[in-house]
Amino acid sequence: MSLKGVELQIAIPKTFDAGKIADQQHQNNILQQMHANEALKKELERKQKAVNDTENLNAISDEEGHNEANAEQQNKKKQQTNEEKVKAHHPFKGNFIDYSG
Repeated sequence: MSLKGVELQIAIPKTFDAGKIADQQHQNNILQQMHANEALKKELERKQKAVNDTENLNAISDEEGHNEANAEQQNKKKQQTNEEKVKAHHPFKGNFIDYSG
């Protein structure tokens, strides 16, 4: 493919422009990735601090005497499960009866 002088006058400046545009797009992609990484780091840091704050709140609430309330709730749950077990027992259902004979 041979190019004439007139064609080269048009083609060469356009290749420089295309190269500049491609380079700008590449740099733009890199910058977007860097910003995304920074945003991710900030989000992780914020989540880590939020977890630490809630742990402190739980420690304070345990000191105020919520242990008794938790113990009462556990006792109620145990009683309910025991009552369900007693109610669930049936004399015939679930037992194996041999009808062969």
